Amino acid sequence: MAFHTIIEPFSIKSVEAIKFTRPEERAAALAAAGYNVFRLRAEDVLIDLLTDSGTGAMSSAQWGALMQGDESYAGSRSFYRFEAVVRDLTGFTHVIPTHQGRAAERILFHTVLKAGDVVPSNNHFDTTRANIEVEGAEALDLVIPEGRVPALVHPFKGNLDLARLERLLVERGGHVPLVMATVTNNSGGGQPVSLENLRAVSALCRRHRKPFFLDACRFAENSYFVKIRENGHEERTPKAIAQEMFALADGSTFSAKKDGLANIGGFLAMNDDAWAERARNLLILTEGFPTYGGLAGYDLEAIARGLEEVVEEPYLRYRIRSTAYLGEKVAAAGVPIIQPPGGHAIYIDARALLPHIPPLQYPGIALVNALYLEAGVRAVEIGTVMFGAHADGSETPAAMDLVRLAIPRRVYTQSHIDYVAEAVIAVARAAETLRGYRIRKAPRVLRHFTAEFVPSASP
Repeated sequence: MAFHTIIEPFSIKSVEAIKFTRPEERAAALAAAGYNVFRLRAEDVLIDLLTDSGTGAMSSAQWGALMQGDESYAGSRSFYRFEAVVRDLTGFTHVIPTHQGRAAERILFHTVLKAGDVVPSNNHFDTTRANIEVEGAEALDLVIPEGRVPALVHPFKGNLDLARLERLLVERGGHVPLVMATVTNNSGGGQPVSLENLRAVSALCRRHRKPFFLDACRFAENSYFVKIRENGHEERTPKAIAQEMFALADGSTFSAKKDGLANIGGFLAMNDDAWAERARNLLILTEGFPTYGGLAGYDLEAIARGLEEVVEEPYLRYRIRSTAYLGEKVAAAGVPIIQPPGGHAIYIDARALLPHIPPLQYPGIALVNALYLEAGVRAVEIGTVMFGAHADGSETPAAMDLVRLAIPRRVYTQSHIDYVAEAVIAVARAAETLRGYRIRKAPRVLRHFTAEFVPSASP
């Protein structure tokens, strides 16, 4: 059809009330939370764009699947349904369920890494990086240069820099136990990776005999970007593209809380028998028996159904277009964002919007807090707080200071998104009045989750 209005490819059968608050109530709540929106009560948030992880709405078919859950400790029928769906999609021999993606990361890295190793990727996200670094290894980002320029329009800003990757494998290959690619590239703005780039990375890994793994949390969104942006794939289904992506790899970590359309769950999948045996041994110790991996049988059923729904083209068309709609509205008002819009979120360039706030006074935190105070919208900083701290206690500015507006799947309507756009534009118009923050207290690892801030003395 030639109509331009974005409509949700579903109808709504159940609703949940959201709470409206007054500005003074939000100011009190934010101060009590140490000026860290992670520490807010969810009931005090009007529109919650903190994350798209586990925050989506399940379909009626998924809710029905819950009733089919087999809660047997070992050999659950629900596990074999889950395993069959994952194998059909990925082709991997070993499918190991976990309670979420970071558990898959921990099991993989704890079993294959040693101190001094290097794990290259386009961009590692926070828990991935932390799970690598806790083993004494280095998480190395090798995204293409275009991926570091927010305003630059490039169809696949998540691509790995092939020349830098090959140089690493030649010069330090003995310290590289595996290569990863995050699809889509979350830390870099939810930007996709082209199939051409994945094929080239896979070929490099084969030549240097290095396993290639995907961090595939948003594999379906990446597949749809390939379909609409990469020549030669226009007539392919998103599922067929996804199956080729997985076929290029030797394994994958996966959080089902994103493109599994579920509220909890994940998996670690691979072809290597020895690595899988070691992973299962650690799984039994820390997660559960290999046929449930820390999940209830009904969770496995919901994930299996979600993996079937997420590759449906009407859903993906709506998902990608509705995210772009928010990006277009705020960009038209002069708000600097990562271009082009990603699949699951819009990323505001806080450093460009707030040039008067130095990176070590956290412009991303300033913007996140202003959005909450202005409109009850909760977003998240992806910048110097998240990535600027080092193991020795020092701190340097991150490559970019971004604020991510992550859109939960099938939760908000277009009117909610219009409200968010109004809030962003209102805050941007008052940008010069915002001031930075300093950290009052923070842990050494993954500090952004629980740190406490105080406003800086001056703008």
